[in-house]
Amino acid sequence: MKNNKGLSKMKTKKIFISCGEMSGDLHASYIVEEMRKKNKNTEFFGVVGDKSIKAGVKAINHIKNNDIMGFVEALKKYRYFTKKAGEYLEFIRKNGIETVIFVDFGGFNLKFFKLLKKKIQEKKLQDLKMIYYIPPKVWAWGKKRIEKLKKFDDVIVIFPFEKEYYDNGLKKDESKGLKVEYFGNPFVDKYEFSDKLGEKILLLPGSRRQEMEKFLPVIIELIKNEKVKNEKFLMKLASKEHLKYIESFEKEHKINISKIPNLEITFDEIKKIRKDCKFAIATSGTVTFEISLMGLPVIVVYKTSRINAFIARNIVKIKYITLTNLNANKEIFKELLQEDFSVEKLLEEIEIMEKNKEKIVLELKNERKKLGNSGVLEKIANYLLKDK
Repeated sequence: MKNNKGLSKMKTKKIFISCGEMSGDLHASYIVEEMRKKNKNTEFFGVVGDKSIKAGVKAINHIKNNDIMGFVEALKKYRYFTKKAGEYLEFIRKNGIETVIFVDFGGFNLKFFKLLKKKIQEKKLQDLKMIYYIPPKVWAWGKKRIEKLKKFDDVIVIFPFEKEYYDNGLKKDESKGLKVEYFGNPFVDKYEFSDKLGEKILLLPGSRRQEMEKFLPVIIELIKNEKVKNEKFLMKLASKEHLKYIESFEKEHKINISKIPNLEITFDEIKKIRKDCKFAIATSGTVTFEISLMGLPVIVVYKTSRINAFIARNIVKIKYITLTNLNANKEIFKELLQEDFSVEKLLEEIEIMEKNKEKIVLELKNERKKLGNSGVLEKIANYLLKDK
């Protein structure tokens, strides 16, 4: 009875979450669910998507309004993001927010953090505990962003290679003041591994309009190719809203996708359809890592505009773009990028995949072991709920 009485008198903890895309929303929803189990007296607000809203976050803005991909598109939305940052700051000030959790989306979140920090220093905003959960990929963009991360109260990473990068890849004097925590990967708690493979080829076109626009022309041409006429393809869309991109593609290419006999479209969770699939062809993103934890091999594809590709190739400092490959430090999943994302290359890789898929499943099993045991989300939630 004492515990219940004490709990009722606890001060309500107010947390603002800032994420910008579907993968960040998924991660945010998992930690919100866990934190709410630990402390019922916690209120969550922020820039989130459907999954976090379902988990109990009151949305100040929806991430669907942040639908951008690449450097050029981000520049076009600069005014929008500047305006929104001001609105979020005002909300945080007026509503007595105590903690801000930034989830991925570094292009916006680092600038938003800088704005909040400036207002705190000017005494125009209450003091805040500010945590970066899944920080910008400094191992891809270079060490300059480390300087910005030093000013956060805490930084939490979700891959062992990230923790190693901070601990071993930096000189002690450079990393001074930067506290980086690693508790394991939260997806380990959410996805069960299976070594059983089905008969269908899973298609994952991505969650952004630009991704789908690049994915669909190549994939529809592939499906109609004589060499794969006996294969069954299952295209999983992230949302029913994405049907508008399918309809736009059909109009432009004068085709009815629903009449392609060996293609089926689904909105079911990947967990539910995984057992029916033997491997996937997927746009690079968090989803390729999710299905790797479920033991499903993937051919990873990605295409962006020429200018975005040029900028990325001259700035990004990584050998692979897929999280599974990065964590393994070798190519487990074939990556077909830009001009390599073609019907001809896909046909070659499908043939190779048929021969090697069981071997890849074994590799995925070993890779999963590196990511920690269950209970990761509980550890992260406990840490996030700690007082400053």
